Amino acid sequence: MRRHFLLRRTFARVALKAARWRTAGEVPQRGILVGAPHTSNWDWVLTLLLGWDSGVRIRLLVKQSFFKGPVGVLMRATGAVELDRSNPGATIKALLADAADDESFLLGIAAEGTRSKVDYWKSGFYRISQQTGIPVTLAYLDRPSRTVGWGPTFALTGDVRADMDRIRAFYADKTGIRPELTTEPRLREEDRPTTP
Repeated sequence: MRRHFLLRRTFARVALKAARWRTAGEVPQRGILVGAPHTSNWDWVLTLLLGWDSGVRIRLLVKQSFFKGPVGVLMRATGAVELDRSNPGATIKALLADAADDESFLLGIAAEGTRSKVDYWKSGFYRISQQTGIPVTLAYLDRPSRTVGWGPTFALTGDVRADMDRIRAFYADKTGIRPELTTEPRLREEDRPTTP
């Protein structure tokens, strides 16, 4: 196991150096991992290398269609978890059972949900964090500085707008690989009228 860890770390460091990217930030131990901006398939590769370089395993939720053929073998080998969108609760329950016994637990979710520009982020990360008490960890990549890194880890307050303001402030100066496809961190819930 130790040898496997060292091989991954060495590979990640060589690959990042060859690509002229660097890592930054304090390595989290536990969190619902949100990675942004998500504008390219390279985002997943860079986040995977960040995890390997940092010595942590990211359980990345990926839609079921990516697990067909040889690509599926590669996805599973790199820690991706197949998400059946017709029954997502079962997958998430199994992962959260692992979280109860695992001191180091990072569940990666692409909150933007797509590499295309959309109006809203998906709120799954927010709901899972609220339901489980597991804090949110913000990860990022920034093309101009060629940095992929760990941001803050914090508990959500339940005030959706205030929590998202904090997330927006963090990502405000981060630029994705294809900046024209960036979606502002905003949940549909923020725009719903509050009931007195």
